[in-house]
Amino acid sequence: MTVAVRRRPAVTSTLFDVPGPAARRRNAVIGVVGSVVVLGALAYVVYRFAETGQFSGTKWEIFEYKQPQITILQGFLGTLKAAGIAAVLALALGIGLAAARLSDHRWLSLPSFWVVEVFRAVPLVLLMFLFYYGTPSLGLRVSPLWAVVLGLTLYNGSVFAELFRAGVASVPRGQSEAAYALGLRKTQVMTSVLIPQAVRAMLPAIISQLVVLLKDTALGFLVTYDELLKQLKQLATAPQFEYPLIPLVLVGGAIYVTTCLLLSWFATWLEGRMGRARTSAPPLPVAQDIGAGPGVL
Repeated sequence: MTVAVRRRPAVTSTLFDVPGPAARRRNAVIGVVGSVVVLGALAYVVYRFAETGQFSGTKWEIFEYKQPQITILQGFLGTLKAAGIAAVLALALGIGLAAARLSDHRWLSLPSFWVVEVFRAVPLVLLMFLFYYGTPSLGLRVSPLWAVVLGLTLYNGSVFAELFRAGVASVPRGQSEAAYALGLRKTQVMTSVLIPQAVRAMLPAIISQLVVLLKDTALGFLVTYDELLKQLKQLATAPQFEYPLIPLVLVGGAIYVTTCLLLSWFATWLEGRMGRARTSAPPLPVAQDIGAGPGVL
């Protein structure tokens, strides 16, 4: 009697082939070696910090005094202020530019296309310099705060416009076709059907760009804006604490990392809330619920 042996199909994932035993062993070895290299590099950095006296009590003593604490807090509030204003304005600008680019009117889509391409290509530092150092020659005076905010708004607004446009374009075409079939106008289709789905799909990218915006506020010290980095730099020149640059950089980096982690946590929480709201949406009413009588479809 012969037994037919069926060959098992290759195990694959959606995006890549699932590694076999040899590939898993190779990946494990690479992971262990990479971890050892990273830990060795960190250990060397800590060793050099200890050798050069970066952990001495005098350098870290600056954080015990009230005035340096107030200075750091003021710098952090300045960072949040610039980032908050710029985030609101950039999101509004991005929505407006994306709506113009998706318009059927060429006199709207073409200028918005060039606005997005120009401000996305111009370096952010150059925009800040232009508003702070360039506007006085035109008879205008822009404060350091608004030079930072306007630069961040134009640059990130153009990036948001592309994100929103790509998000709307990623919604299946059948969604808009069904909405048009129900008699909705284009504005209603955009606001009620396409944009909610696009925002939900693009939320991780939007939050990532907001994190970038928050970190880019550190460029404000180039136009004398009193944000966190500028305040840390001023504190680092204190000779009575042996110029504690490294301790201040470590503390400042920890503040930035903590803020970005909180923003990422908020994005995850918001995404979960939006997912639950979508799954818990009430079912569509059946014919009896809307008062349809027997025999009425």
